Amino acid sequence: MYAALRARAQEPMPPSSRVLYIAGRRCGHATLAACDALRGLAGVSADTDSLRLADGMAGGPDLDALLAKVARTLREADCLRGWRDELLDVHDVEGRRLGAIERAAVRPLGILTQAVHLNAWTPDGRLWVARRALNKATDPGMWDTLVGGLVASGESLDVALIRECHEEAGLAPHEVRGREPLRSVLRMHRRLPEGYQVEELLVSRCVLDAGVTPANRDGEVMEFATVTPAQALDMAAHGEFTLEAALVVVDDIARQAAA
Repeated sequence: MYAALRARAQEPMPPSSRVLYIAGRRCGHATLAACDALRGLAGVSADTDSLRLADGMAGGPDLDALLAKVARTLREADCLRGWRDELLDVHDVEGRRLGAIERAAVRPLGILTQAVHLNAWTPDGRLWVARRALNKATDPGMWDTLVGGLVASGESLDVALIRECHEEAGLAPHEVRGREPLRSVLRMHRRLPEGYQVEELLVSRCVLDAGVTPANRDGEVMEFATVTPAQALDMAAHGEFTLEAALVVVDDIARQAAA
């Protein structure tokens, strides 16, 4: 099952996409629509092979200002799926941070994101899962890991996980103090209607005390439940989890079975 899920998460870039360069560094793959929308914008150049932003510019306020202008231009051209008013860091393919950009702009530009997840278990071996709210723009109503979200600009991985634990499940830091260190599951490459998802999936594992009950705070979860490992695998097999959650959950269960 994991091999099939992994294959779904490794799609080639759309053939019409263009290699994205920011400040001369390779950073992603922009959609043709994004290239057309940004053509003619100061600090931007596009040709048949690439989209180049901020050539000759170093990182700093000027680059961040250009990235903000790029995001607004994409929004005005209806290239974005919503608008989050959240900044995510922009890294080149070697991991060097260049600046920050509006979250909604990362998929049309194919920019790498990092997502942190928590697989939380009960003392008797059941897995906590969360059903996404019906008003979510992506995968509404599907089951997800108890906690999962993108790392915001300037956040460390652990800080992002603690924040998401509070927002999505109402968990205080001391309630997840026994969590394992975050580890990488895989890097997703997936075609989406709005662009290309390049995302590093990271997961931590913990056992919540028997008296701890998750409670959503940000309105993005409609219900919580606990399931056995067998039930979780059945849910993954029948497509009830988001792809990201299925990968994280099945990987965790397989590792525990092999331990």
